[in-house]
Amino acid sequence: MDYLLSEVIMRANRYLTELPTRRVSPAPDTVAGLKRLDVPLQDHPINPATVLAELDDVGSSATVASAGNRYFGFVTGGALPPTMAANMLAAVWDQNAVLETASPVASFIEEVCRKWLVSVLRLPPQTAIGFATGATMANFTGLAAARHALLQKQGWDVESRGLFGAPAIEVIVGEEVHVSVLKALSMLGLGRDRVVRIPVDDQGRMRAESFPPIAGPTIICTQAGNVNTGAFDPAEEICLKAKEAGAWVHVDGAFGLWAAAAPKKSALAKGVENADSWATDAHKWLNVPYDSGLIFVREARHLLAAMSSHAAYLIEGEKREPSHYVPEMSRRARGIEVWAALRSLGTTGLSDLIERCCGFAARFAEGLQNEGIQVLNDVVLNQVLVKFGLK
Repeated sequence: MDYLLSEVIMRANRYLTELPTRRVSPAPDTVAGLKRLDVPLQDHPINPATVLAELDDVGSSATVASAGNRYFGFVTGGALPPTMAANMLAAVWDQNAVLETASPVASFIEEVCRKWLVSVLRLPPQTAIGFATGATMANFTGLAAARHALLQKQGWDVESRGLFGAPAIEVIVGEEVHVSVLKALSMLGLGRDRVVRIPVDDQGRMRAESFPPIAGPTIICTQAGNVNTGAFDPAEEICLKAKEAGAWVHVDGAFGLWAAAAPKKSALAKGVENADSWATDAHKWLNVPYDSGLIFVREARHLLAAMSSHAAYLIEGEKREPSHYVPEMSRRARGIEVWAALRSLGTTGLSDLIERCCGFAARFAEGLQNEGIQVLNDVVLNQVLVKFGLK
């Protein structure tokens, strides 16, 4: 094991050293070389060091250099050094974050992270948190809590009785709703095509004045950071409408919710704290390794009712039981890297990371415009939407 761990460190260091200068997308011949991994499964064990070497020699060059400083694809973050190290330590610990008895450290760290995150994101102090795989499952979890809360008001136990015969729930989204929200709605039985779509402005923000009258159980899905423009839906106005009608507001803030942690950008998130649930990714702006999504729900009872499961052999105590806050039971202890990121950055380090990235985006846009390239969005966050003369 000592030799194997030292080999991992050596090979990881080499990969990271070469990362800044290697090509971002793997060369076609290295991708084609992956076929060397597609061999008949042998009968007898192979030396673990040989397996590691094969994986590194063939696989490393076929990766996308998304952790490097020349990658601009999608909304993919790199990993901060302390989070990468914490991830490796967590792999050695190999904790199952299912129950407090299975991993006291995983349970305890999740609660510490809850307090820190609720504070920096300026959410209500009692807000509950779940550690999911990414924004898709975070949206799913938050919307499941919404489904429970709204149907409970109607006297319907959806967890026990399902949706057959249940009161209808109306779902309101913007015309530029993210596909992850639609996927979550489809998995929850609420449907991706039966939603009410609200017109948006030229930046993708929902027009609050276009909302229909809200009556009956209703979920409103808003965006904190449009994936194309970075624009925020008018959360303050939408939440006021929702509160008057007894509707639930869910915020898809996969990356934009982090603006609340940055003084220079927090005004964009004004009113977001009045929602009922919020989804975001730690593997975006918090820069922890994949995969790491976060779901926040204002009232823990709704999240627990939607996600909890019990069995006689599962020994539960009075402390935080991690599996009661997300769909998974057996899962890795994602909170460890989140703790390492927040502990290493502090509040000022986190806000600087966000504001610096937004500053680079503004500089990027200015440079492109100076070269005659059309920038299509108001650069308010970290998106620069450009048009290179194509019709």
